Amino acid sequence: MPDSPVASLVEHFSNVKDPRAKHSIAHPLIDIVSITICAVICGANSWSEVESYGRAKQEWLSKFLALPNGIPSHDTFERLFARLKPQELQQCFLNWVQAVFQTTVGQVIAIDGKTLRGAYERGEERGMIHMVSAWATQNHLVLGQCKVAEKSNEITAIPELLKMLKLEGGIVSIDAMGCQTKIAETIINQGGDYVLALKANQGNLHEDVTQLFKLAHQQNFKDIEHDFSQTIDKGHGRIEIRKYWLMGQTQYLLGAENWRGLQSIGCVESERRINGKSTIERRYYLLSIPVNAQLFARAVRSHWGIENQLHWILDVGFREDESRACQGNSAENMAVVRHIAVNLLSQEKSVKVGVKAKRLRAGWDDDYLLKVLSHASRSNSPL
Repeated sequence: MPDSPVASLVEHFSNVKDPRAKHSIAHPLIDIVSITICAVICGANSWSEVESYGRAKQEWLSKFLALPNGIPSHDTFERLFARLKPQELQQCFLNWVQAVFQTTVGQVIAIDGKTLRGAYERGEERGMIHMVSAWATQNHLVLGQCKVAEKSNEITAIPELLKMLKLEGGIVSIDAMGCQTKIAETIINQGGDYVLALKANQGNLHEDVTQLFKLAHQQNFKDIEHDFSQTIDKGHGRIEIRKYWLMGQTQYLLGAENWRGLQSIGCVESERRINGKSTIERRYYLLSIPVNAQLFARAVRSHWGIENQLHWILDVGFREDESRACQGNSAENMAVVRHIAVNLLSQEKSVKVGVKAKRLRAGWDDDYLLKVLSHASRSNSPL
């Protein structure tokens, strides 16, 4: 195979084990995986569209892939991805990300879950699939993903995902579901810091933090280690004022000794003014970072990136919620393929358009697709 961006991608994903019997293999596994990745980058959202892309681009694909029996049928694509072990594909994804992409030290790594609403089998016991992903907010990269086990929740999936990642020097932000002592310990043990959201359903802990901030405000934070920051955003007829308080002296928090690395507690007050009416919401956090309100504000604001950027891109740019890939492991494996496409398209910055437009251009222009795929290698060489 000629040296090319496709070859680089093949190199990283060639360790996936073929689940098929050797005597019945008509299409090499790496050909099927490579065609699928290229097709999804170029706008394919279903197995039929993957097949159609392959047939339309067969001559071009044959420059990089063996294709001994041409392009597989959409049923062949689906059957293979249904049988592939997701753990193996995810491990190849993880190895690829860590080998190819440089992540910024000290950036926020947002952990959050997303339900694949179309990935359920009618008449079967299995419901919709829920995936937890790690998003490097500054580099706009998916760092890894993990499926939430059936009859379980994110609490069990988050530690498994964290163990896959390199967290040293990063700040991990998680919503209230991940506010658990074992999760905090895992993050600290791997050299990271945490910003964990609290909610009222966490009982005494939330009440204690709320009361500490109430007392501190009443005393105007006199003799209390603290820091404050504020942001004001205006636009579309509304004003949003966000106030960030960070307070040390966590020894006064009941059970503080159970939280590995705990250094501060935080409060965010969000005030939204629209047409003369004002609403106020307060949220509370546990943090392993020092008392630095600007750093706290950056972590909280960055966490929203996984919703506003990654999940929005998957829903709007890839129409993930409409995907009906549900046979066997196909939904989980296709989620990984979409994450591969998101990473490559996000790193390609030569054109100033959205992901959906980039997908269309990659499908129309083979040279642009090669440019997108060039980010699959450390050298970023187009050929």
